[in-house]
Amino acid sequence: MSELPPDPSRLRTIVTYLRYELGRAEHALAVAEQQQAAAAHRRPPPDVPAWVVEQGIGSGRPPVSVHAGDCWDRGKRFRAISAEEARRALADGVRACTHCRPDTALGLID
Repeated sequence: MSELPPDPSRLRTIVTYLRYELGRAEHALAVAEQQQAAAAHRRPPPDVPAWVVEQGIGSGRPPVSVHAGDCWDRGKRFRAISAEEARRALADGVRACTHCRPDTALGLID
């Protein structure tokens, strides 16, 4: 540590400054601890399903296309399905996504 000045007025200035810096550090610590506690209470994101069927608009919401669960083109109206349901939907004529190719991944097309 560097040498401190001998006179009381400069020492008082240093003490005031250090108290201010200590207050800032304590505030930053409190904010960081609150953020860490809030992050610990957040729910983890739901698991991505293996297969989804994109549903249409209207009565009954008919299936439009089958996608891999992580496909970027799956749309907003979808529900998770099993691999067997995906195979059945594709066999029944529901369109396979041209991007994630669920028909190939499920072994229906080589």
